[in-house]
Amino acid sequence: MENNQDLHTTQEEQGFEGNYIENFQGKVKEEEFHPGVIEAWEKINDRQLMFHGSQSSLEITIVSEYILKFRFSHDGYFEDDFSYAIDPDFKFPDTAHAIEEKEDEFIISTDKINCHLNKYFRTKITDKAGNVIVEDEKGYHWKEEKKFGGNVVITTKIAPEKEQYFGLGDKSTRLNLRDGRFELWGTDCYGYTEETDPVYKNIPFYLGLHENIGYGIFMDNSFRTFFDFGWERDGVTSFWAQGGEMRYYFIYGPDLMSVSERYTMLTGTPELPPMWALGYQQSKWSYYPESVVRDLALKFREMEIPCDVIHLDIDYMDGYRCFTWDKTRFPDPAKMIADLNEQGFKIVVIIDPGIKVDKNYFVYQEGMDNDYFCTRMDGPKMKGSVWPGPCYFPDFTNPLVRNWWAGLYKGLMVDDGVAGVWNDMNEPAVFEEGTFPRDVRHDYDGHPCSHRKGHNVYGMQMARSTYEGQKRFLKPQNKRPFTITRSGYAGLQRFASVWTGDNMATWDHLRIANTQCQRLSASGVSFSGSDVGGFIGTPSGELYVRWVQMATFHPFFRTHSSGDHGDKEPWVFEKEYTDIVKKFISFRYQLLPYIYSTFWQYAERGTPMLKSLHMINQNDPESYYREEEFLLGDNILICPMSLEGSIKRGVYLPKGTWYNYWNDEQFKGGKEIQVVASLQEIPFFVKAGAVIPLQPKMQYTNQITYDQLDLLVYNLEGTLKSELYEDSGEGYDYEKGEHSLKTFETSGDKSVLKLSQTIDGDFSPVYQSYKIVFHGINNPTKVMVDNKETKVTKDENGHYYVNAPRDFNQIIVHKNQQP
Repeated sequence: MENNQDLHTTQEEQGFEGNYIENFQGKVKEEEFHPGVIEAWEKINDRQLMFHGSQSSLEITIVSEYILKFRFSHDGYFEDDFSYAIDPDFKFPDTAHAIEEKEDEFIISTDKINCHLNKYFRTKITDKAGNVIVEDEKGYHWKEEKKFGGNVVITTKIAPEKEQYFGLGDKSTRLNLRDGRFELWGTDCYGYTEETDPVYKNIPFYLGLHENIGYGIFMDNSFRTFFDFGWERDGVTSFWAQGGEMRYYFIYGPDLMSVSERYTMLTGTPELPPMWALGYQQSKWSYYPESVVRDLALKFREMEIPCDVIHLDIDYMDGYRCFTWDKTRFPDPAKMIADLNEQGFKIVVIIDPGIKVDKNYFVYQEGMDNDYFCTRMDGPKMKGSVWPGPCYFPDFTNPLVRNWWAGLYKGLMVDDGVAGVWNDMNEPAVFEEGTFPRDVRHDYDGHPCSHRKGHNVYGMQMARSTYEGQKRFLKPQNKRPFTITRSGYAGLQRFASVWTGDNMATWDHLRIANTQCQRLSASGVSFSGSDVGGFIGTPSGELYVRWVQMATFHPFFRTHSSGDHGDKEPWVFEKEYTDIVKKFISFRYQLLPYIYSTFWQYAERGTPMLKSLHMINQNDPESYYREEEFLLGDNILICPMSLEGSIKRGVYLPKGTWYNYWNDEQFKGGKEIQVVASLQEIPFFVKAGAVIPLQPKMQYTNQITYDQLDLLVYNLEGTLKSELYEDSGEGYDYEKGEHSLKTFETSGDKSVLKLSQTIDGDFSPVYQSYKIVFHGINNPTKVMVDNKETKVTKDENGHYYVNAPRDFNQIIVHKNQQP
């Protein structure tokens, strides 16, 4: 939602960089400091090495055989090594390593990489074959921050000519970051564009790739930070922060997918969401009063358009007071929610951080009585105007405040039956100046600081408190929490899903939403989506259809709109558009077993749910600049139709064989193909050998039980594995062993296709059998299911199928080799 913050920073606000430009013109070199020469070193423990110079010290931690951590200090002392980003449950693996001192360098080695540290504190990291992965240019240096105290800290590294850069989480620009400069300072950027920077979220992690070697750099510093990928000086990459210490992690691949997975495991993965949170969700600013919400729900069911969630924006509250209801608009919220639950709807409500200054308001009273609100440098409360008018703001970096805030959810979650919470305006945003003044104080979990350090983590800590509050009150009911946040810092994925903020109803924003969600996924935040159709403005029916088609394959699937720009319910456009929207939302529900399994891979292994082509095809230079094609999970490739009036486009397919989902036409990858996609379709391809589970159509996620699950099996010559994870989709019985992982392996040649299944776990799903539907096999001569010949049937679409028990071991298909 809107504020008037200037989206661009001045050279002074950029801190070191303004003077850094001058440094290379020889104007202010006296302001730049370097670590000096290594004079001594010591081994602190089994993982940590310390190197001391005349002006600085360097601590290197061997996190794993793939990950090294670098910290620099000044004046002989380090900061307390505290981080909101690193997962407290991250387990340091046992890692064999060695250190060797030579005349001009130290070599710290693991089984995967060597770190060469020269006597001037510059590093070069190589693989075991001696290939340079990343190398310091000037390396670490700093400048005193005379205005605010402390130092502006910077590291510069060599950027080889052909090196490519990706990541940085929530950026609205192109996927490939080469030759760009970017800033991390969470900003309420209403109606942002492709050129807007910074935006909402702050994830100081990027992926680098050259000579087919992938790596990552994660600078764990919550001050305002900057990343320059050859923008200022060709051949140099730099990253710097306006305060704090230089603390960063090097993460080796060599494949980019492994870099993303290792970063995500380091900063944490989410628990599994409730299945309904992966269904379709409908929102608007705002649905009120109660009769409007009930009519909306009834319309979905009458139209037979699937939907699981209705969102309530700020107008459900009493004067925008958080944790209250407007009793005129919603006289009995508990009954309304209970009735909607009977219809298969969950209610998600918005909660903002601004607490109305009102001595008769219980949240304000408790916050004042316990000193829970942020203060200015000299003691007064931080006051800013948001939707309720003048507000105070909880300090979510204080664990006491988080615990209090979590407890406030009892009424919503227990008494009223609210199912999830949506945190907005938590950059934090205020109307007057855009955000808090820099002198606002934060506890920072016992590390007191100003807003210069606390700003970028504020939204994450609010989402954390919201998540913990929901879990406190939902877990005893054997329900899972669902939190959405607009802002956050690295590691926010442990607590919340995200959306991409206040976008616009334009074709450009359809493309931006696509790249934003891909980038977020590679940066550890897979549970992401956009406001389908655009929050601002009114889309055409065609644009809304094309957006729904893309978002069907995004993890978070929600239409949202600003009410003053027109409605965006699925039925507000002409019938031809409504019918297509209904078709794709219905297909989303059929695909949920696949999407849920993909989420399990993310939660269990850190694997991004959405995968850009460069993430899976990094040895192909064409993939470095392809932005619209993406994979959902292992086996589905999507390319949105992003030009008005277009029914044909080029699609670049990765190497291998791919099937057009709509007609089974086969294509060899490694090249661009031309695809015709009428408004009824989206370019949609399935990898040869894939096994895609589809459940029956339904109006909400737990509406029906069913006896049979479809498995679409795509013919191949070679081998491929697919996974199907299953549990109840709600509650925590899966933590007690109530789950299963089914691994399907397909192997084939010209005459035979074999499909085997292994099952790990004892979870019993609702269905009893599979319908095995073969794609790419014309008139099989014989099908054996566990050594018994089985009847083969041809369906209305011309595909051959057999029925098989859900616990089958192997199916052998004898192909008809006649032309």
